[in-house]
Amino acid sequence: RGLTLAEVAALEPAAFDAWLTDARTAPHGGEPLLAFITRIGNWLDTRPAEDGEIVAVAEPSVVRAALVYALKAPPATYWNVDVRPLSTVTLTGRPGLWHLQLDTALR
Repeated sequence: RGLTLAEVAALEPAAFDAWLTDARTAPHGGEPLLAFITRIGNWLDTRPAEDGEIVAVAEPSVVRAALVYALKAPPATYWNVDVRPLSTVTLTGRPGLWHLQLDTALR
C-alpha cells in the first residue's frame, strides 16, 4: 500500500512479474486478474437484456476487464488495452455474445 507501481517493481521484482504474467496469482493476497475479469464479466452478464440502454461510469481498469471478458480475449490482453479517462466504450449484445462497437464516423 502507498507505493507506486515502479516502487513495487523495484522492491519485489519476482512478485511483480508473477502478477503481470500469471492471471491466477495474487502475490500479496489481492484479487487475481482472472478473478477480477470474471467478476466484471459476471456483472456485465447480469445487466438487463431488454431494449433499454445502460450507462456505466467506471474506472479504466474495470473497462479493460469488461472488454477482455466481452471479447473472450486471453487475460494477458488486459495489460495491452489502453482506456483513457472519460472515454466512451460501447458493448452491445447479451450474456455470452458481446460485441465491441467502435464509432469511427467523422463528426
